Amino acid sequence: MKNKLMSIIVIFTICLFKIPFIVKIDAKSIRSNSSDPFVIGAIVDMSSRVGKEARVAMEIAIDDFRAKTNQNLTLYTTNSKGNIVQAIHEATYLIETHKVEAILGLHTLKEVVSVAEVCSEAQVPTFSLFDSVPQWALDQWAPFLFQASPSQFSQTKAFVAILESYGWSRFTFIYEDTNSASTQIIPHLMEAIKESSTVEISSIVKLSPLSSSFSLPKELERISKEQCRVFLLHSSLETGVRLFQNAKNMGMMEKGYVWITTSLITDLLHTLNSSTFSTMEGVLGIGSFFSQFDEFTTKFQKKFKLEQPEEEENNIPGVFAVQAYDATLIVASLQFVDQKPIASHIFPIINVIGKYYRELGFWSEGLGFSEFINEKTTYDTCLKSLGYIFWPGKPLHTPIGWAIPTNANPLRVGVPTMAMFKKFVEVKYDHKNHNLTYKGYSIELFKETIKLLPYYLPYEFHPFNGTYDSLVEQVYLKKFDVIVGDVSVVSRRYKYAEFTHPYTETGLVMIVPVTSYHGQWLFVKPFTLSMWALTILINIYNAFVIWLIEHKNTPEIGGSALNRTGILLSLAFTRMFFTNGDEVHSNLTRMTTVAWLLAAIIIGQCYTASLTSMLTVKRLIPKVADFETLKNGNAVVGYGQGAHVASYLVDVLGFKNRNIRAFTSPEGYARALKNREISAVFLEAPFTKLFLAKYCKSFITAGPTFGDGGFAFVLPKGSPMVADFTKALLNVSESGTLQEIERRMIGSEKCVEMDSDHDEYESLGLGSFWSLLVLTNVKKYFVNPRKRISRKVSDVESPKNLNLEMT
Repeated sequence: MKNKLMSIIVIFTICLFKIPFIVKIDAKSIRSNSSDPFVIGAIVDMSSRVGKEARVAMEIAIDDFRAKTNQNLTLYTTNSKGNIVQAIHEATYLIETHKVEAILGLHTLKEVVSVAEVCSEAQVPTFSLFDSVPQWALDQWAPFLFQASPSQFSQTKAFVAILESYGWSRFTFIYEDTNSASTQIIPHLMEAIKESSTVEISSIVKLSPLSSSFSLPKELERISKEQCRVFLLHSSLETGVRLFQNAKNMGMMEKGYVWITTSLITDLLHTLNSSTFSTMEGVLGIGSFFSQFDEFTTKFQKKFKLEQPEEEENNIPGVFAVQAYDATLIVASLQFVDQKPIASHIFPIINVIGKYYRELGFWSEGLGFSEFINEKTTYDTCLKSLGYIFWPGKPLHTPIGWAIPTNANPLRVGVPTMAMFKKFVEVKYDHKNHNLTYKGYSIELFKETIKLLPYYLPYEFHPFNGTYDSLVEQVYLKKFDVIVGDVSVVSRRYKYAEFTHPYTETGLVMIVPVTSYHGQWLFVKPFTLSMWALTILINIYNAFVIWLIEHKNTPEIGGSALNRTGILLSLAFTRMFFTNGDEVHSNLTRMTTVAWLLAAIIIGQCYTASLTSMLTVKRLIPKVADFETLKNGNAVVGYGQGAHVASYLVDVLGFKNRNIRAFTSPEGYARALKNREISAVFLEAPFTKLFLAKYCKSFITAGPTFGDGGFAFVLPKGSPMVADFTKALLNVSESGTLQEIERRMIGSEKCVEMDSDHDEYESLGLGSFWSLLVLTNVKKYFVNPRKRISRKVSDVESPKNLNLEMT
């Protein structure tokens, strides 16, 4: 008999939602040899409600199978009493005495492992109703161990979908560490979170199955002090009931809390009494899906009432009864198709209300939420589509998922005490009132932002004396809830906290001393190139007109073409400086000269005024143009102590550690730059404004602006307040309040003139005119040789002329 059975086993699985009521029996799949009885053994714990339901469901399945197939089928049910040794004994008894060809049941992992060892040696297949059989167990006892109930791990995706429906970004996971199977849900939960990208775990709480009345409240008290108010509970029904009783006594079933249970608890809610439901009011549950049909329910209630009269108050079949029914029909039909169980992809969503619970609808993987499961069902990605949900404490609105600080427990705001620019943030001790005062741009902005939050948020400032990296870590360590100050957005800090939108300019700027500068071509700067060209052309044109008028009456301006060109150019630039009217013979020439002279005077005066202005106002330029010059010259540069700039200078810009120097005040920067102890200082863009507003005549920015994230408020990772703060900050900026605070801060800075190396009235040196002098001497170089040649020619011709005269 056994050999017959083993010859047709391939690999087993069952997927409940794909099987219409609940398994449709196909006569073609039944063994052809019906004369031999097929014997099935069942091991259940008759001391538990699950075992009682499973036994009744199996018996109903056998009766239905016989009625529809006329097959000879026998079922022997034994009681393990929840004891491993007893389970092994019953398995041995069924195999040796009744010669069973398959064993069904086993609702705990310990029973599965123990019985699988016995059945594997006897080569009798075992079908477990435990829905989380580890894969290592299936592999170890293959092909004789099968999981007969669908895997429920996909319910983690349903849970994440619920969180996304309400915008809850964080939750606390509470699980009971009963065995290795109880922890198998964790990697599936992590995978679902990874797919979401908007949800993350705030903390994980592990409960011992033997959690005492002291340890359980202690764990609840610890998580109640955290901000997160969304909890996922994955535990046995017994532990879950005790936890909810303690939670209710501690006020954790009031407004603002969200409790969601997995199928371990949800599937057994129907077994609880009304008094227990009162402690779970408002709980949301994810259960296992099965198709309940009136025919099966009627049969079950009638038979269960007869066989279990002590359970008269509640005889509704649970999910374990349906699973046992399905598994029995499958074993009887010998439809073993796969050893690895197909996961269930439909999960009912229930809500505990009053003394019982109601089914809100269903979640289907890849589809979403729906009120029903049929061909005409419409789906929605949001749980809100299923209607109103009754939350703990009966709130009028959906909980926000985290604890809003109260006057009794205000928001802890960390403030840096070592801020370099006190205009941004300053912590001082008030001797009169004997307390600390907090002032500055960041503090004022934080107060304005708090006013625009959609909820009241009390807070308290707390000083922190340490580096800015350490300050950010305090949020991760839960010492502070928010950090306010001149804290830069840096990528490496994101592993400890999150930042709001920057409220200042971004960038890192290099500041260097200034020096006066007058270029060697300064004399041509008063006029544009087009003005110079027009002036020259007008002069040449006027000279040509005069030459044209006078050349007939003045033989001296005639001669060769080269001589005429030279005379023309000479007239263009010298005629306006000679006023002797006897040199010209025509009134037209005199009229032209007057008009020309008038234009020259006006143009000349404008040129003089413009050049004078340029020489009077100093032109300041940076002494160093770029950071590469400093780096290559091993120059020492400065930065703010405790800031992230030091690592940027070394790791990104390539400065050596020995060439960077920390400062604690802007005055220290200024003195070091003046005394040439450092060649430049690197400041964040917001600090640059303040520094240059104070030292407006001594220093200047140079080079490019380097990447930097600007200043922002710091909050815990995943905090829902990040979005609220960012929105409030944008509202502050758009209203003009941010700009007004900045104007007050910078406007209060008075420019301080430091002693500098350059004179207020610096004399013009050779550098300002060397180009003009070069042009003059180049002209002489070409002119003088020609004059020397002319003299030599004259010397040669002179004796000849003299001889002619004597003759």
